[in-house]
Amino acid sequence: MELLDWLVIALFAAALIGIVVWVLKQKQDSSADYFLGGRDATWIAIGASIFASNIGSEHLIGLAGSGASSGMAMAHWEIQGWMILILGWVFVPFYSRSMVLTMPEFLERRYNTQSRTLLSVISLVSYVMTKVAVTVYAGGLVFQQVFGIESLWGIDFFWIAAIGLVVLTALYTIVGGMKSVLYTSVLQTPILLLGSLIILVLGMKELGGWDEMMRLCDVAPAYEGAQGTMIHLMRSNSDPQYPWLGALLGSSIIGFWYWCTDQFIVQRVLSGKNEREARRGTIFGAYLKLLPVFLFLIPGMIAFALHQQSLAQGGEGFLPMMANGVHNADAAFPTLVAKLLPAGVKGLVVCGILAALMSSLASLFNSSAMLFTIDFYKRLKPNTSEKALVHIGQVATVVIVILGILWIPIMRSVGDVLYAYLQDVQSVLSPGIAAAFLLGITWKRASAQGGLWGMITGFVIGVIRLGANVYYSNTPDAGDNLFKSVFYDCNWLFFCAYMLITCLAVVVVVSLFTKAPDPEKIKGLVFGTSTPEQREATRQSWNRWDIIHTCIILGITVAFYIYFW
Repeated sequence: MELLDWLVIALFAAALIGIVVWVLKQKQDSSADYFLGGRDATWIAIGASIFASNIGSEHLIGLAGSGASSGMAMAHWEIQGWMILILGWVFVPFYSRSMVLTMPEFLERRYNTQSRTLLSVISLVSYVMTKVAVTVYAGGLVFQQVFGIESLWGIDFFWIAAIGLVVLTALYTIVGGMKSVLYTSVLQTPILLLGSLIILVLGMKELGGWDEMMRLCDVAPAYEGAQGTMIHLMRSNSDPQYPWLGALLGSSIIGFWYWCTDQFIVQRVLSGKNEREARRGTIFGAYLKLLPVFLFLIPGMIAFALHQQSLAQGGEGFLPMMANGVHNADAAFPTLVAKLLPAGVKGLVVCGILAALMSSLASLFNSSAMLFTIDFYKRLKPNTSEKALVHIGQVATVVIVILGILWIPIMRSVGDVLYAYLQDVQSVLSPGIAAAFLLGITWKRASAQGGLWGMITGFVIGVIRLGANVYYSNTPDAGDNLFKSVFYDCNWLFFCAYMLITCLAVVVVVSLFTKAPDPEKIKGLVFGTSTPEQREATRQSWNRWDIIHTCIILGITVAFYIYFW
């Protein structure tokens, strides 16, 4: 890092401070003002925030690392602009009509109070234990590699970077709420895109072009038993990690849960000025979501190709080597930054990395604080004033920040293991929640008990699966049996699909044997229950340009699958 790099970072920080100061001057007296930005966000802010919130450590380290180790396999999860379109076209009308603040609150409207409580608990625990912890942990690692500093003032630089990232992000989230998250995203998103694009271009130039990358990556992926090569999306169904049918089903289930029902993402849509702005925000976000494959996964493949090229020429390799003699795939993105970028540009890319991590963390802090304040505190003390709720939300954010910092040592000691299980955790969290939401808005007969037991079933099976993973991963001499075959040996993607089928069946069976919901209670929350006025309002919220842009996004997605088939 040179003086010019530090000047660029200082300019970025000044712009960020300017936005937060402007937000502080806005009126934020109610919980809706603080948590949803007063529900007056435009499509640009919504789309930028959806994208910036999504891009976090799992992209800077995980996705680039996946590109460097298994190639295009993880692209199933990243080329999911079409799933954000489902949020905009299918779910936005129901969420807008209900005027809820949180996803658990929507489940209470559709089902019952117990469903709300269960989803709140699952969401809060998973945010703190996985998303917040992994983002903070990876942030420390990224900046330690990029800056090339092992220690500062006698302190491990990992700690300085990780805690500094948390505290800095928490400050503007606590004081500014959702408006800080939304409007800083408008600054952060173009910087992130520009910085990543520069890495892609310089990486390609260093390597010798697209064809050279495709040639060097046309080899078997690093994991044992891999079928096909790194440049292909569709791999044999006997592939132990990414069988094509399992990848299509599993990525769709996880994507549906994440993009259409998770508070972390949907909160950005709930902040929309109206149904039109919310839907157009999802369309803009869907366009942006087409980019991560090219901005993060393909740079990982470039790093792998540069490593192979260096070895073939008698060099030591491009990527750092681990103690076991294998290249460190997770270091792909920060290594590209450290080795390829000139002064000034490196500072810009560091700002992009900062933007990604801070935006993701800010969204997590805001969403977590909102879940606690609205779904727990307000229910226990319904007469609490709006101003007091804002204060409680700020205190809740501080508590979540402290929990995140306390979790860092545990993350550092088991980081590699926990990071490897992150997608697996999402694959067992999502089916029960996805089943409850999917049947909740498509089937009028889905009862309160049906939705609740569908989620409970998913949660119990998920915990058993995670427990089996931990036990059998650390007990290599465990004997084979039916339990191990079902809960451990079964491919994680197929297991996710089986879980969804099981949870859907539970919702249907329990609903048929319990009392049907009151038609008045579910009016406007399920297909076929909307009033003529509600249907007309939805119809007036879109025009032919929304349809055209939707078709373009779907066309690009299909073309991507055809090219990398």
